[in-house]
Amino acid sequence: MKERKAHPTLLIAGTLSVALIAALILMPLGLKRRSQDSFMNMLVPAPADAEAAEVSSWTQAVRRVTEDRSEPVGNKAKVDTPPELRQYGDRRRFLAVQVAEQREHKVASPRDFVDLAAMLKDGQMVELQPLTRDYILFGVGGSADLEPFTRYEMGASIPLYDEAGLKQAYDQIAQSRETIENEVSSLKQKLNSLGRRERQERTKLQNEISEQEKALRAEVESKQLLDRYYGDAEGRLQLFLDYASLENIAGSFADKSYDVSDPRSRRELKVRLLSSLRPEAVKILEEVASAYREKFDRPLPVSSLVRPNEYQKALSRVNPNATRIETPPHSTGLAFDINYRYMTADEQAFVMDCLARLKDEGRIEVLRENRDNFHVFAFLDGAAPDETFVHASLTAVSPEGKTKEAEASE
Repeated sequence: MKERKAHPTLLIAGTLSVALIAALILMPLGLKRRSQDSFMNMLVPAPADAEAAEVSSWTQAVRRVTEDRSEPVGNKAKVDTPPELRQYGDRRRFLAVQVAEQREHKVASPRDFVDLAAMLKDGQMVELQPLTRDYILFGVGGSADLEPFTRYEMGASIPLYDEAGLKQAYDQIAQSRETIENEVSSLKQKLNSLGRRERQERTKLQNEISEQEKALRAEVESKQLLDRYYGDAEGRLQLFLDYASLENIAGSFADKSYDVSDPRSRRELKVRLLSSLRPEAVKILEEVASAYREKFDRPLPVSSLVRPNEYQKALSRVNPNATRIETPPHSTGLAFDINYRYMTADEQAFVMDCLARLKDEGRIEVLRENRDNFHVFAFLDGAAPDETFVHASLTAVSPEGKTKEAEASE
């Protein structure tokens, strides 16, 4: 597999302040419904070194995507969805085809950001510029947070620290527990001093005590998690090595270094890592984007790229479109979403015709989702997986779009 050269200008707009853009551009358009990787979730901080020209280019591209077309757009536009983009009669098949591709080619998927960073470094994944002549990453990484990086093991998210960071984490937990315990003690004293008839005030204090005790349990659980995974010498050493590996990768980018101990820098790095795909998927994306831009003179909005399993699981709690299976399509790095929220019927028809042709050629699996996206999955060798693998995957997928393994773990 030929490696693609990573784009050194990834941060031109990928972590620009979309909060400001959303406020100035999208709020007047009446954006109300919350959905993952939509602009309302796309509140990514601007890097301190962002140039005015870069911000201007990003703003202009967003305006081109969201500008008023003076006709119905998105789901309000009357469109005729080609058969290639419709759900199969057996609803399991759409997911089963993607699972089959992963199984046939034994496609590795990143469990967490640490795995994703390693895959990006060794060329399995390649970076996408957040803004090009043909496409714009339209909300990718919108759920990236400020929290420490974690290792995802057996459903548990284990915070990654070096020795100094681990000590600081333990100290913070101890300090927080002491503060909460003192607060609970004070609230209970106030509660005991009240008369029985002061029901409203008693209820208020009891609710406050309940919330504080809930926070205290969370701190206790945090300490137990650290004890469980950092408690033995071998496990602690491996986690320290994982931290060191991520720290090394974070400092190896040609255009910028990231401090994994700094919350804002962590989020910028997470957004950068999420702006990745496998080369085969990039080729499909660029082909569709180029055709769309040539036809309509605006960048194609791409709303989702790779998602590590841990990120996908967190996403599935708030987004019904985020599939909860053992190996979700987006976790393979072969899937991406095209956002059609602001597209007219003609624009959608053009994109769907492009995608239908690619599916007819056997190069992709695709579905027009009701929540503003075309979900596209690229096949590694430009051909659909063997039906033997598809049939085997059908038996492993439930009608609700989950694998039986995932259902058993819920």
